[in-house]
Amino acid sequence: MVEEKTKILIIRFSSFGDVTQCLSVPSKLKEFFASAELHWITREDMAPLLVGHPSIDKVMTLPRKSSWASLLQMISQLQKERYTYIYDAHNNLRSHLISLFLRPPIALTRLLSPPLFLRKSQKRWRRFLLFKLHLNTYRQPFSGQRDLLEPLAEWGVSESLPRAPQIMIQSIAENRIKTELLPASWTSFVSIAPSAAFALKRWPITHWQELIRLHPDLKFVILGGPEDTFLQQLVAVAPDRVLNLAGLLSLQESVAAISLSRALVSNDTGLLHVGEQLGKPTIALMGPAPFGFPSRQSTTILELKLSCRPCSKHGQGPCTNNKFQCCLVDITPQTVSRTLRDLLHV
Repeated sequence: MVEEKTKILIIRFSSFGDVTQCLSVPSKLKEFFASAELHWITREDMAPLLVGHPSIDKVMTLPRKSSWASLLQMISQLQKERYTYIYDAHNNLRSHLISLFLRPPIALTRLLSPPLFLRKSQKRWRRFLLFKLHLNTYRQPFSGQRDLLEPLAEWGVSESLPRAPQIMIQSIAENRIKTELLPASWTSFVSIAPSAAFALKRWPITHWQELIRLHPDLKFVILGGPEDTFLQQLVAVAPDRVLNLAGLLSLQESVAAISLSRALVSNDTGLLHVGEQLGKPTIALMGPAPFGFPSRQSTTILELKLSCRPCSKHGQGPCTNNKFQCCLVDITPQTVSRTLRDLLHV
């Protein structure tokens, strides 16, 4: 009888930041299960983040708004793969349904081996204590990547991070940045990510403007989405050395832009974790939310120790401090400027 190949499935659909942080998981699994074949199912708009990853053998996708019919069709395809190990790194209704149909039957051999199925806990009780009673029972410091790797200890996989880069740069994306979008004279620049999904997580726009003024010797590339029209205010500070690419880049091109920069300064958003997974010198401006904290030494975390922090899961608020958005407002441009100079050795 021919022994079937070990196959591992990772389930993580979204979001941008969570998928990017989860890119360390395949490498850690391949360290432990060296000959295994590793598959990942994700949302189709997140798939570009996985392209080229050396530890991922196959990527499968679902539409952003998939119907129950398409989900059941995907489950039928997944059942044919006969997975040995399944890691539900998402823990939502869709991932529960997929894992329900894919979990291998309990056999006698399971009593003698590690669990074949793992799910990342949402730790809802700890969240309740943190946000309702201000009792922090989470491991400190917060670490998004550690939280994703922690469940794998039951399979013998350690929590230590694999070396960066854990997100791959696509040459076609890099070439477009170099040849079509960057001025020819821009051989050196700093990337900045001044937006975030929730306004409460955004370092004030006036602080970004002052940061640009404090560095007349630097060029800045702005990254963000098409909805971030407010970022044009930064260009007005120094039009000759501030380039606004917000809304003009694909996910892979955003990765390429950060890889080409000397450093990244970012709010608590998905682009922060791109910098982290590239191993790029990064400054993280951390405000109201606790679960997106970077984990690598290449990232410098700037934050304020306030009794009201963290105040909400995603930074949606409301702000409870007497000084609105104190957690970010009081991180001064001068502080960020000094940190940036230290990172750039200037």
